Amino acid sequence: MNRVSIFTTDRTAAQFSALELSDSTFEFELLPPDGPRKLVEGPTWAFVDWVMDDLSGLEMCRRLRADKRFADAHLTLVLEEDDPEDRRRALKAGADDYAVGPLDRQTMLDRVLALFSARNSAHASQVIEAGDLSINVSGEQARWKDQLVPLRPNEFRVLRFMAENPNRILTRKELVEALGKAGDPDYLRTVDVWIKRLRFGLRSAEAGHLLRTVHGKGYVLDLN
Repeated sequence: MNRVSIFTTDRTAAQFSALELSDSTFEFELLPPDGPRKLVEGPTWAFVDWVMDDLSGLEMCRRLRADKRFADAHLTLVLEEDDPEDRRRALKAGADDYAVGPLDRQTMLDRVLALFSARNSAHASQVIEAGDLSINVSGEQARWKDQLVPLRPNEFRVLRFMAENPNRILTRKELVEALGKAGDPDYLRTVDVWIKRLRFGLRSAEAGHLLRTVHGKGYVLDLN
């Protein structure tokens, strides 16, 4: 089952139920001001409110456009009213389009589905490049200096999330939440197993130095 991520700054909309259609699941996720705290997977949409508690929707658009995880995302700025000047500013800030809110579940899904096929094709070729580390998202394959890094699916997703958040300490809790495993009561041991297997895979590709343990805090993927 393929996953399509629909991020929204509206807390109510973030609770909308997912839609399963053919071989894809369309899931709503909350988009906080500092960006998503989960792994950004599959074709991605973002609905940003014009007015937010901590910053403006325009500034949020600018932040998302500077975030590599949202490089291919379709960004909709949700206006409070249909004002020509607001529409112009929305597009200038990096939004792909705009809509007048509030938006209900069906309206958001209709907008996503209208462009889904084209966006899905674009996402299929997504590759994350970080120095000598290359991550083929759709193929679930990672290489270090053209040498394949042997990884299982969960370890691949951990590596991808860490590559999207390089050079900073990621706690066990952050890692388990990023992979959507927050309900795992034994998550500390689960993360340790992921990290052990990931470290083995990186060492096999002569990239073991990338993954660093910060005792008592978490793990860092050191990328220049």
